[in-house]
Amino acid sequence: MLASHYYTGKIEAGCDEAGRGCLAGSVYAAAVIFPEDYHNEALNDSKQLTDHKRKQLREIIERDALAWAVGIVTAEEIDRINILNASILAMHRALDQLKVRPEAIIVDGNRFKPYQKLPHTTIVKGDGKYLSIAAASILAKTYRDDYMDGLAEEYPEYDWHSNKGYPTKKHREAISRCGITPYHRKSFNLLGDGQLSLDFGE
Repeated sequence: MLASHYYTGKIEAGCDEAGRGCLAGSVYAAAVIFPEDYHNEALNDSKQLTDHKRKQLREIIERDALAWAVGIVTAEEIDRINILNASILAMHRALDQLKVRPEAIIVDGNRFKPYQKLPHTTIVKGDGKYLSIAAASILAKTYRDDYMDGLAEEYPEYDWHSNKGYPTKKHREAISRCGITPYHRKSFNLLGDGQLSLDFGE
């Protein structure tokens, strides 16, 4: 069972992101604050859950959390500041929107930048260890999937309904054949050939 809190006696926000390894689309992050005694055995790392189960849990998380929010950083911003900085910025933007102010932050992974002088701890595989990080991973993943499904209607040739912007063979073949969209991350190795050699135009 996942732990409810890392910091004892503090209002704690868990953070995670989705879409960091994608070739296209914004990176999404979420921040979630649960009551200190909260338990939910169904919560787990979003990657371990089916799409249907994630959607069900999103409703439960939004109902049960003391506060939750989603932050977004666009592909254009990613190209400007790099994906690591963009992932952290998305978490900061999620934290900015929380209706309850956290007193401490726990973050999935091993990289984070201080937020408003609050104590923070990075936890590798934290989405499989702490409820609020698991919940944040589910919110970030489901909201980003919904966003990519919307973009897929606009650009059906890239198979975003299935790959959500990740570097699949079909996605890269479509880039090679059709070029890029305004949602592609130009600073990424889009064709998988080690070259940033596409003619992006203006």
